[in-house]
Amino acid sequence: MQQGTFRKIALLVSMVALGAFLGGCKKKQVAATQPAPAPAPPEAKPTVTLNASPASINPGDTSTLSWSSTDATDLDIEPGVGKVAPQGSTPVTPSETTNYTITATGAGGSATASTTVEVAAPPPPAAPAPAPQPSISDLFDQNVKDAYFDLDKADLRDDARAALTKDAEFLRSYPQVRVSIEGHCDERGSTEYNLALGQSRAEAAKNYLISLGISADRMETVSWGKERPVCTEHNEDCWQQNRRAHFVLAH
Repeated sequence: MQQGTFRKIALLVSMVALGAFLGGCKKKQVAATQPAPAPAPPEAKPTVTLNASPASINPGDTSTLSWSSTDATDLDIEPGVGKVAPQGSTPVTPSETTNYTITATGAGGSATASTTVEVAAPPPPAAPAPAPQPSISDLFDQNVKDAYFDLDKADLRDDARAALTKDAEFLRSYPQVRVSIEGHCDERGSTEYNLALGQSRAEAAKNYLISLGISADRMETVSWGKERPVCTEHNEDCWQQNRRAHFVLAH
């Protein structure tokens, strides 16, 4: 009885040992692993171009800036233009040579481009036109003065000599000038008397100019007596203006 029980126990132990042995010989299964996700592609870096047409202008003229970009969300052109669309154009009128730069910014970074608008130097200011030279007639009127006389006289007063001396200076400076010396009188006295007195006054002025070196053939004399007064009032101030040797440019 005991022997049979022992055999049963031995058989059971053997079977347990065999099961353990067989279980130990089985390969362990490896758990399956998920592949790592691929990294996201990097954001594209912006690109940008900028051109000016024409690239050279004269002061006051206009040039057109044109640009295009990719992968940019913010664009800015300096100087003076500011924020712009991803592509487009705009006129500029720089007063001097200017370098324009566009900056394009996006998720992938930034990029720049530049262009230059050359502004030609302004021409030098025109030289002022020379002042017109006065004509001989203008110079004659400005410089040649009449000689005045006392009532019923043909003698040269000091003021008449001074005037004639300046007249001689002008005539020496312009040897091509010829003159007519007119003798005039005030309204008093007869026509014949005043014609003779006027002639004496014209001759007195001519002779004094000859004494100062002016050639006689550059001068002629004529008397108008009281026929051509410059003043018609009847008083001494007016009469004094009419008693004169008057100079006229001869042509």
